[in-house]
Amino acid sequence: MKKTKSYLIKVFFMFLIPIYLWGCTMGSSYSIEEQNSGKENIKIKFLSNLPERWSGQGKLEQLLIDKYMEENKNVTIEVEAYQDEPYKQRFKAYAISNDLPDIFFTWGQPSFFSPIMKGGYVAELNKDSFKETGFMEESLKGFTLNRKLYGVPKSSDYMVLYYNKALFEKYAIDVPNTFGELIEVCNKLNKVGIIPISINAKDKWPLALLYQNLVLMEGGDQNLIYNAIKGEIKFSENAVLKKAAEDLKKLIEVNGKEEMISQEDFNASMNLFTQEKAAMYYMGSWEVGMENNPTLSDRFKQNIRVTNLPLSNGGGLVAWNGGGYAVSSKSEVKDEAIKLLEYMMKPENWSKMGWENGLIVPAQKNEDNRYKNESVLQKQIVNILNNAESQSGTPWYDSLTPNFKASIEDLSYQLALGGKNVEDFLLEVDKEIAKEKSES
Repeated sequence: MKKTKSYLIKVFFMFLIPIYLWGCTMGSSYSIEEQNSGKENIKIKFLSNLPERWSGQGKLEQLLIDKYMEENKNVTIEVEAYQDEPYKQRFKAYAISNDLPDIFFTWGQPSFFSPIMKGGYVAELNKDSFKETGFMEESLKGFTLNRKLYGVPKSSDYMVLYYNKALFEKYAIDVPNTFGELIEVCNKLNKVGIIPISINAKDKWPLALLYQNLVLMEGGDQNLIYNAIKGEIKFSENAVLKKAAEDLKKLIEVNGKEEMISQEDFNASMNLFTQEKAAMYYMGSWEVGMENNPTLSDRFKQNIRVTNLPLSNGGGLVAWNGGGYAVSSKSEVKDEAIKLLEYMMKPENWSKMGWENGLIVPAQKNEDNRYKNESVLQKQIVNILNNAESQSGTPWYDSLTPNFKASIEDLSYQLALGGKNVEDFLLEVDKEIAKEKSES
């Protein structure tokens, strides 16, 4: 039975985690006083998922916001910023009250942005305004509905394995090239009291992505997991999908289930790596900015290196263009907010400044911005992307509805940390896919 638009929007917000409490202090707010000029004063509210304004993409975002205000004295931009999970809660509160900030971060996957576009929450953007910004047509797919553009991506996102070069050298460990070698490396690190791989297990989505990485490793076919989502094959009846589930359990077990659970959220897992308690860190390309984080030790930053997850079948990559920006359709300063977004995404701004400061792998063509002072980490991370024989596109759990996303993330967590065995995991995924088909 077909569902109405209002039903889809209701379901979407049901799975965006309970409303964020207004009195909490988990987020950060940044504002700069309005400056008088001959023009009408304009205030733009900017909702961000980048609370660290001194490093990484948060630093780039703030640099461009400050630059825009310097060039437009009558404009004040107020930034409200939260980590991903609190951000979702805050976004839900704004959306329910139909009062979204003028410009906001959004994930460009169907499970998040499609209900927002269909619900009329975002303003249409002029495609011609972004023709010279260097976006590949494919990168805009998740921000497009009925051939109309409603947002733009800010980065090329792909999962990688960061590692600490000094720790590898100290214990005479080589960077693994295969899954078997990765397991051996984990065992060696365990023996010397170093956590092998730090993973943000609590937020669950990294575990679902790791499963997709392992499916690609075992089968060498980007389409396999998507064909299974379409119902063309069953997870419970496919040898590759089963082997990948077994690999996930094995990799988590060699890292220690209890330790993995204790890593808690993004910050805790990141700290294990940056404080050199973990030798490796499974996370996205967006963390290239670690190298320029002023709060981290110089010794650590000099030793950050990166590799693709060891693959047995070719050089595929779990990669997509996910996070980006959109403008509220209800904004009272919509035209100015769109001007800000267009300004930020000029090639000389977001792409060039971001790369030259070592803060981002942009979603825009970046060949003209490559420069001689690139760090080893930057060269490694862009080479992983450039050398990829294939790219996945939208992560598998984000390909359908918010309900499907929540279920798959939870099932991946249970599989990895012992709540479900391999057979039950596969059967439950098949059930979720069948449920999606029956409700579509």
